[in-house]
Amino acid sequence: MEKTFHMLLYRAAHAERNYLRPYLAAIGLEVGQPKMLGYLESNGPCRQSQLADYFDIDSAAVSRMLDSMEKSGLITRRPSESNRRCNLVELTAKGREAYHIWKSHCQELEDIMLQGFTPEERTQFASFLSRVYHNFRAEKEEK
Repeated sequence: MEKTFHMLLYRAAHAERNYLRPYLAAIGLEVGQPKMLGYLESNGPCRQSQLADYFDIDSAAVSRMLDSMEKSGLITRRPSESNRRCNLVELTAKGREAYHIWKSHCQELEDIMLQGFTPEERTQFASFLSRVYHNFRAEKEEK
């Protein structure tokens, strides 16, 4: 088995996707939508640009994803009271329900993924992954 970090991360991410992907269609979601629902669940209504900035995604890609989510009844868009030039994206009851179902599947995945890890190891692992992400962000900002 490959022992390089990039291959270990790739294999773990691939296994995670393979575990979760079948649940997407069953819930009525598409790739990328659960993270948007999660952000809206945690942060409440927001501007499309906030989603693009947070997830480091092109605004046009976010717009296409939101169009699909709106057609599916997962989100609504309404004019901002403070700035009429922008809309606020908001979860619907259907979107909130879909996210909670998704979140339960993610918890199942974490239970499987972290079997045998002590609470301290789980905390360390989360810290390491967070540091990896911040290292990538810092490198990107330097370029």
